[in-house]
Amino acid sequence: MYTSSNLRLIGAALCGALFLGGCANQLPQRSEHEERVERKLLDHQLQIDAGEPKVLELPQRRVRVHDQKSYEVTAFEVTRRYDRYTPYQAWREIYEVPMGAVAVVAGVGANILNVVLLGSLPETATRDWISYGMAGLNPFMNVESNGRAEQNLASINEVQRDRRMEYINLPWSERPVQVKAGGQEFELLTDSTGVLRLNLLDSPFTEQDIARLNMLQLSVEDRLGDDIARAEATLMVSHTLRGKLREAHDLIFDDLEGDDVAQWVHRVKRLSDLGLEEEASELEQSLIELTRNDPELQDAFLKALLKDAGRLAADPAN
Repeated sequence: MYTSSNLRLIGAALCGALFLGGCANQLPQRSEHEERVERKLLDHQLQIDAGEPKVLELPQRRVRVHDQKSYEVTAFEVTRRYDRYTPYQAWREIYEVPMGAVAVVAGVGANILNVVLLGSLPETATRDWISYGMAGLNPFMNVESNGRAEQNLASINEVQRDRRMEYINLPWSERPVQVKAGGQEFELLTDSTGVLRLNLLDSPFTEQDIARLNMLQLSVEDRLGDDIARAEATLMVSHTLRGKLREAHDLIFDDLEGDDVAQWVHRVKRLSDLGLEEEASELEQSLIELTRNDPELQDAFLKALLKDAGRLAADPAN
C-alpha cells in the first residue's frame, strides 16, 4: 500500500516532469537533405594477360593484370527532419519578463499604427513583437533563441532516385603476383600500371636451376569480405631458350673489368646473335657507362663495336 507521503512524492515527480516538459519553447523544424549511394558488388574477377605466344622464346615478357568488378549502384535522396526547441532556464526570466512586457506594449502600438497606415508595416513589427513579448511574460517558458536551440531527430525519409550497373576495370597496381618456377615459389610486384615485368636473366630466376626452369605458373588473389577472386596463367619455357639462358647468364654476369675490349665486343655480339637484342643493348650501355671516366678506352670500345659487331653506339651523356 502506498502511504500518503509516497503518493505526494510520486505526484510531485509527475507534475515536475510535466512542468519541465512544457518549458521548452518549440522552434520550426529543420530539414537536412543529402544523397546516399549504395554499391553492391555483383561480380569480381581478376584477369592475367600473359601475352602470346604461351611458350617463351625470349627471356623477357610483360604480363598485365586487370582487376574487374561489377556493381549495382543505387542512389537515394535522404531527408532528415529535426524537432528544435529552446530549453528552459529559469534564471533567464529575470530579464525576459520585463523585456516581454516592453515587447507586448511595442507590438500593440505597432498594430494600432498599422491600422492607420493601412497595413503597410511588416509582420515582424506587428506579430513577432507580440509573440516575443508573450513568451517573455510566461514565467515557465523562455523566448525563442536559435543560438541556444537544441534538436532531436524526428524522422528520416529515403527516396530512391536511380539504379544502375557500374563496371570497373582497374590495373592490378603495385600488387603481388605469386610465381612458381623450378619447384620454388616467390612473390613479385606489378608496377603502377598493373604490369609485371618478367626477366629470366634477373633475380630471382638467376638463382634457379635453369635445367628445371621449364614452366612459370602465375597466380593472383584478392579478397573483399567473403568474396575471393583468383586468376592463374601458365607460361612454358622452350628448350631453346633454356639453352640460351645458360650461355647468356655467363655473358652478362661474368666479371667485365677483367676482360679486354675484344672480349667486351664478343659478349655484346654473341648476345645479339642469340636473338637477345634487348640484353645486348643493356650490356652495351653498361660497358659505355663503365668506360665513361676513360675516354680513350671508351673510344676504343665504340670503334671495335662498330668494326667487329656492326653496332653503332654512343655515350648518351655526350
